[in-house]
Amino acid sequence: MDQRISFVTLAVSDVERSRAFYVDGLGWSPEVLVPGEVLMIRAGERLVLSLWSEAGFEAEVGPMRRGEGVVPVTLAHNVATAAEVDEVLALAGSLGAEVSAGREREWGGYTGYFADPDGFRWEIATNPGEIGQLVLP
Repeated sequence: MDQRISFVTLAVSDVERSRAFYVDGLGWSPEVLVPGEVLMIRAGERLVLSLWSEAGFEAEVGPMRRGEGVVPVTLAHNVATAAEVDEVLALAGSLGAEVSAGREREWGGYTGYFADPDGFRWEIATNPGEIGQLVLP
């Protein structure tokens, strides 16, 4: 098996709300949109973010675990500077996202978080290490 990820699929409660957030709000371009069912967005050279209706997700994958607390996964969007971290967080906040302000981390980076309409946490980060440089465009 090749060492790569092709799709990241998130089950969402309302595909149209997700489209409004990611496409209208963040300015991302959809590759596939089936209203009420799925929104697919190219997120990298060979990576697609798929936002699939909860009903469709459960029909294929199985019942989802539900409950209180943060969804136990984060998605990361790395940028080159702390100022860019703050800009992206401000944009997400202007769209109504719950935002945790950027701050210096003990490992040397600067990160903050926002939650999309379904509570999925996006880490917006600058990482001074080699691995952080590897993921920048």
